[in-house]
Amino acid sequence: MLVHPQFNPAAISFGPFNLGLFTLDPFAIHWYGLMYLLAFLLFLVLGKYRVKKGLYPGWTTRDIDDMLFYGVLAIIIGGRLGYVLFYKPAYYFAHPLEIFQPWHGGMSFHGGFIAVLIAVTILVRQKKRPFLEISDFIAPLIPLGLAAGRIGNFINGELWGRPTNAPWAMIFPQVDDLPRHPSQLYQFALEGVLLFVILWWFSARPKPRGAVSGLFLIGYGSFRFTVEFFRQPDSFLPPLALGLSMGQWLSLPMAIVGVAMMVWAYRRKEKTSAR
Repeated sequence: MLVHPQFNPAAISFGPFNLGLFTLDPFAIHWYGLMYLLAFLLFLVLGKYRVKKGLYPGWTTRDIDDMLFYGVLAIIIGGRLGYVLFYKPAYYFAHPLEIFQPWHGGMSFHGGFIAVLIAVTILVRQKKRPFLEISDFIAPLIPLGLAAGRIGNFINGELWGRPTNAPWAMIFPQVDDLPRHPSQLYQFALEGVLLFVILWWFSARPKPRGAVSGLFLIGYGSFRFTVEFFRQPDSFLPPLALGLSMGQWLSLPMAIVGVAMMVWAYRRKEKTSAR
């Protein structure tokens, strides 16, 4: 039976430091934070590669820098507020100062995703480019960042899966002695690596505007909805309708909207070609 390695969440630790009149408390650089840094670096490298390939004429590497700046703000602020509002609103309304302490845990992909849409709206005004052109450019750059985040979850030993007798099951000693699905690795493989491969291949040649964005929504929504069947539901949330988790209820609309966008994109292309 596999056992979670119980990694130290801190990659590097410093201190405490005795400064004479007072002592500076110890602090650390955590693996989870480094995974966010890796995600942003991958976005930058892949984005500039796509610019150099000429898939989006008129785009410059400066545009990628601007996207990253707004994206970082959106992911951090939106991810935190999404967790607060979607998962623990009562707790954080009772402890409002803890909203500003994300290092204690609690980020939501769906909150970050909504904030990224707002950031894209800002870029539309600044860059004078259509919303869907920007979102189509960004979509293939996101999955590897998600993959890095799931590795961070695995290192932290959080977001573990439901009990199972599967031969690849893993015991998470900080939880109990039951073999469980390593659902963080499922999400790494599906929402991260596989979704990246699909989107990178699909967007390698020009597609109708909105098609790449639609495929991202379908892929992420479907993969996340599926993995949630193997991931342990959050204990602090009450049972939701139809027995689905919060992650599934937030992901299902994404997949539906994605299908509608794909249909709209290709029908719009046919009408334009017929003129």
